[in-house]
Amino acid sequence: MRKILIFFMAIVALSATSSAFAAKRSIMELPLFERAVLIIKHFETLHKSRHWPYVGYGHQVQPGEPYHRGVQLTEKQADALLRKDLRKFCAMYSKYGKDSVLLGALAYNCGPGVVNKSSVLKKLKAGNRDIFKSYTSHCRYKGKFHKQLHQRRIMEIMILFQK
Repeated sequence: MRKILIFFMAIVALSATSSAFAAKRSIMELPLFERAVLIIKHFETLHKSRHWPYVGYGHQVQPGEPYHRGVQLTEKQADALLRKDLRKFCAMYSKYGKDSVLLGALAYNCGPGVVNKSSVLKKLKAGNRDIFKSYTSHCRYKGKFHKQLHQRRIMEIMILFQK
């Protein structure tokens, strides 16, 4: 009787996990822009009101914007703001074609000033596609190596960079 019970439990567990597994899609099936949105959401997470002047998924509030201290954005508002910002950064690097999303994601996190001075952009301008080391070197916070930023850069280049 015990063997039969274990057998049925295994079948139920297997059928539950296989249907859940089949419902999941690979991130690589998504367009590059959507991949970048997911990566940013994963690493930034939805900022709380205590993170001021950052709102949503890491948007830094600029003078004149309608965001106020102590007010947290909803997930829907934060998603819309993230997409707006990322589109703006991707447009800044649109002349780099398929690399515009990768450069836009880096600019979203570090700022376009950092990207414009970076060896990553210089290499891409020169046609050099060997940017892994340069790209993953953008992992410092307050001058110190930051492990999670390094993991983020690796994930970005593995998922957003196309040879």
